[in-house]
Amino acid sequence: MPKLEGKVAVVTGGNGGIGLATAQRFVGEGAHVFITGRRQAELDAAVKLIGKNVTGVQGDVSKLGDLDRLYATVKQQKGHLDIVFANAGGGEFAPLGAITEEQFDKTFNANVKGLLFTVQKALPLLVDGGSIILNASIVSIKGMAAFSVYSATKAAVRSFARSWTVDLKQRKIRVNALSPGPIDTPGVRGLAQSEEQLQQIQAGLVASVPMGRMGTPDEIAKAAVFLASDDSSFVTGIELFVDGGMAQI
Repeated sequence: MPKLEGKVAVVTGGNGGIGLATAQRFVGEGAHVFITGRRQAELDAAVKLIGKNVTGVQGDVSKLGDLDRLYATVKQQKGHLDIVFANAGGGEFAPLGAITEEQFDKTFNANVKGLLFTVQKALPLLVDGGSIILNASIVSIKGMAAFSVYSATKAAVRSFARSWTVDLKQRKIRVNALSPGPIDTPGVRGLAQSEEQLQQIQAGLVASVPMGRMGTPDEIAKAAVFLASDDSSFVTGIELFVDGGMAQI
């Protein structure tokens, strides 16, 4: 039997990368998935690729009105939620001394404010015993040059998982953080200004991974299925590293 048969899930940032791979896995395991994305064309393409049991809702998680519209759609179409994967977010390199207020606000608004209200606004629809998955990163515990703002947001995400586990324990809602290592996604590719720089970034990352390669979005998606399903019924408050060992040695 599929692991998520009959479940209803929200995946923010589901129009590409880890979010899209996870939405595909969730649907493959029997769920109906609502995905969000800021760019309508990419969202439409993702819905077409997934093919069934998926609803696309255009929106930016840092805009609370967009989140309200997302959950109004979920309520109208399904009436409840079982799973929330708060995945949307991003970042860019900037060393201390060159960080701008605009970069700081953009990163915290998406990765912290947006994630917080993605979860909070889901609560009236989320069933008791549901699962919340927060997309964090290994930089929640590791220092990386010129990446301090992004890293700080992911440390906040890890902290949310601990606190919300306690906040929601009476409803038996499990909250876990999923922390990818270097994953070959459009977001990672977008950090580079040229193909040469991209190769340098990838080589530098791979050199620190004991498994000797970058991960794939689907490898994160399979871990998300575990945290979303009853396979992890006694798992809450954790940070699950899917990183080829990068943060572990």
